[in-house]
Amino acid sequence: MRRLLTVIVALTAALTLAGCASEASGTAPITDGRPLHITTTTNFITDTVGRIGGDRVTVTGLMGPGVDPHLYRASAGDVQALRQADIIFYGGLNLEGKMGDLLAELGHSRTVRAVTDGIPRDQLLHEPTAGTEADPHVWFDVSLWQHASRTIAETLAAADPGHAADYQRNLDGYLAELTALDTETRNRMAAVPAQRRVLVTSHDAFAYFGRRYDVEVAAIQGISTAAEATTADIERVAELISTRRIPAVFIETSVPRQTIDALLAATARRGHTAVVGGELFTDAAGSPGTPEGTYIGMVRANVDRIADALGAPAAAAGG
Repeated sequence: MRRLLTVIVALTAALTLAGCASEASGTAPITDGRPLHITTTTNFITDTVGRIGGDRVTVTGLMGPGVDPHLYRASAGDVQALRQADIIFYGGLNLEGKMGDLLAELGHSRTVRAVTDGIPRDQLLHEPTAGTEADPHVWFDVSLWQHASRTIAETLAAADPGHAADYQRNLDGYLAELTALDTETRNRMAAVPAQRRVLVTSHDAFAYFGRRYDVEVAAIQGISTAAEATTADIERVAELISTRRIPAVFIETSVPRQTIDALLAATARRGHTAVVGGELFTDAAGSPGTPEGTYIGMVRANVDRIADALGAPAAAAGG
């Protein structure tokens, strides 16, 4: 009877965390007590799954630092890692556009979950030229990444209900860190003078960041790097920079810098000199073992580089 009561309590905890997650994702519980084998796409998803899963998961990430998920094609080794996984976590919202058919096919035999599934649809942004397609770069609004973190925890608990309390504990700690990061980011960006609070990058990965932290965002390309920048795009942004006297623009770790170099040249022809304010992490976090190799470290590094280059007072750093 006592053993039965223990099982009931464990299952109740899993259902509290998971809600309808197992029904929605088709998750079949793992009952042999082993850690879950997880395969992920981008490295900041890999990091978040590891934080929430703890020692109950082994995580294989497909995409390392500097990799552009918009253009990524799965290798034979990737396909093997995906087929060996109990759960596959990916970004969704067409972030991994070249992998869509493969992920859909794998979903017939295992749990395949977009971490963006739990984000309220009315909080998604849409590029005007993209029709109904939502902007996938939700991770730069830290409050939206909290939704993604809950989706990860729910999916893990549904697959491993006996350890639901562990996932909940890890999730609670991680959410507290994200809340602090959200406040820190808001304070850091608010210290940048409003006239200079303009973020110029190669592709439009920072719309959620701009909305959340009151930053004007100007990008040369759209939300996907699959589309090439045109001369008209470069001239449009160069005019904004020169008119507003923006001091710095930013390159991205996962995007070649040629368009930014062309932008700086076009700005100089208008009589204004802007500089490269630093390299931002956009579609990939940094190298493993570095602070920037984590989701939280990636966001913090970006915010510090943006604020420093655009002229935030040094005393404004931190939360």
